[in-house]
This record gives sequence, C-alpha cells and structure tokens, in this order.
Amino acid sequence: MLLVRAAKAADLEGVHALALAAGPGMTTLKADRAALAARLALAEASFRQALSPAECDYVFVLEDTVQGRLAGIAAIKSAVGLDEPFYNYRIGALVHSAPSVGVYHRHEVLYMTHDLTGCAELCSLFLHPAYRSGSNGRLLSKSRFMFIAQFPHLFTQTVFAEMRGFQQPDGSSPFWEAIGRKFFQMDFQRADDLCQPGGKSYIAELMPRYPIYTSFLSEAARAVIGVTHADTLPARRLLEQEGLCASSYIDIFDGGPVLHAQLRDLRAVRDSVALRLGDAPPGASLSLICNTDMAGFRVMAAPVADQHALQCTTDCTIRVLGMV
Repeated sequence: MLLVRAAKAADLEGVHALALAAGPGMTTLKADRAALAARLALAEASFRQALSPAECDYVFVLEDTVQGRLAGIAAIKSAVGLDEPFYNYRIGALVHSAPSVGVYHRHEVLYMTHDLTGCAELCSLFLHPAYRSGSNGRLLSKSRFMFIAQFPHLFTQTVFAEMRGFQQPDGSSPFWEAIGRKFFQMDFQRADDLCQPGGKSYIAELMPRYPIYTSFLSEAARAVIGVTHADTLPARRLLEQEGLCASSYIDIFDGGPVLHAQLRDLRAVRDSVALRLGDAPPGASLSLICNTDMAGFRVMAAPVADQHALQCTTDCTIRVLGMV
C-alpha cells in the first residue's frame, strides 16, 4: 500500500536515495546528506508547530508500506522570502509613443521583483521512476492540497509553484545564456548547483535590477520565456487540476513559468469535506482521504471504506475529496 505521511528525521536514508535518483536540476532536492538531515529536522519541528511561519517547511514522503521504502517526496514552504530575498521576474510592458511622428511601440519587459514574498510555495515534488504508474503521482502531488485544506490558517492567501523551464538536451538553458551568463562566467548547471539555501539569492543580488527588454534577447531565449520543461508537464497538469494557473512571473534562471492560486480557489479547500469516520458513506470510487492530526498527518488514495491505514478510530474526523 502507498500512503503519504509527514516526513521525519528517520527518513534520511530514503530521502537521500530519492535525491540521488532525481539527479541534477532540482534546486530544492540536492543529494547533500547534511542539508537533507537539516531539512528533515526542520520538517519535524514544523509539524510540531514549534517554528515561526518564516521557518516552516512541511515535507511529505510517499511510503510503500509493503516494500518498506520511500517512493516519492513533496513539500510546502509556508512563507518564502521572510528570511532571505525571494526573486522572480515579472513580465510587464512599457509603451514608447510619439504621436506627432506616428510612432507607437509596446515592449515586453522583465522586472525583477520580490512580489511573492510571504506566499506559500509548493516544491520538491519527485516520484521515483519505479512508481510512475496508476494514481501514485496524483496522490503525491495532491496530498499537499489536503494538508492546506485541513490547516489553512498556516498559510497566506496565495500559493505558487515554480515550474522547471526549458532546457536543451545537453542541459543548457537558452534563457540563462541570454541573461545570467552575461553577468556570471558559468554555465547553467554550475549556477544551478550553487542554489543551496542562500545561494540563489546571492546570485540574484548580482543580476541586473533595471527592466530587461526582451527584444534585446536572442530569439532562442525569447521563445522559452514561460515555457515548461517537457519532463515537468505532467506535474504542471496535476497542479492545474487543483486550481493553479499561469501567472505573470517566471524563474530568474531558466525562465520557467510560475503557477499560482488563491487558497479559496484550490479544489481541496473548496470541495473537500470533513466528517466523522463512522459517518463516512460507503463507496467504491477513488478518493483522497486524510486524517486531521498534523504531526501524524497521512493521506491515501482509496475508497472511503478502505481508510484503515490512516490509523483512525471510528469517531475520528477525516477529510475526503474525490480524486480527479
């Protein structure tokens, strides 16, 4: 059986194995044992409600209870940018007009912003290739929304997710080549490797602060602004099913899109229902079912009648949402 649960420090070996399987390219899931151990300790403290919102990092693992191994990981950072700056480019417009000579030009412009400061970030989603079948990916990704629906007071009204941007087969990024490399003599993969906590903000501090006219960029760079990496498209579709949509923000490194939503518009917040386990209607349809214990949070995808893995008694409250 597969279930999603709150991560704990004892998951280090399994999480490290997942980070190794993920390989390069996931900024928030580097295969650094010390960093992963610190993050899991932070996650445990977050679930115990022992930290301020600026520090909370809710990490979830997908556990194969039969094989005794971890099959995936996902996380929610409750509020970004409160301890170090969080950067994005916002796509905007500037109009240059001279009516007397009949000239009017509307230019697309990139503005570096901190607009998402304080918002909750969905991140670190990775499902081991051996488990990419059935409803496993949906369970892992959507479990986070069940947590938000159960504990909305932990988050501000906006949630977002940065999508991995387009890369060439060799791992290079046309967007990075057009902007980032001009200010740092390093390739995209090297810059990405530096993105440990604090690293990305350090690089962003050295990026140009003035608006960037996209017409000055190469055609290849312009073509990938806001384009999602092919490998990330399935994850994007899952987020869109839950209510997230494209925004005017992109990643400062690879130009990947940022999806966002208001909490009230998330499907789980809007449509999930809380009920006593003993009152749960029988049925064979697949649902997302979670308990209401923060420290022992668990989510599974099953008919409501098959909820025994949540470790609830018949008078416990559960939350249920139909699976799509």
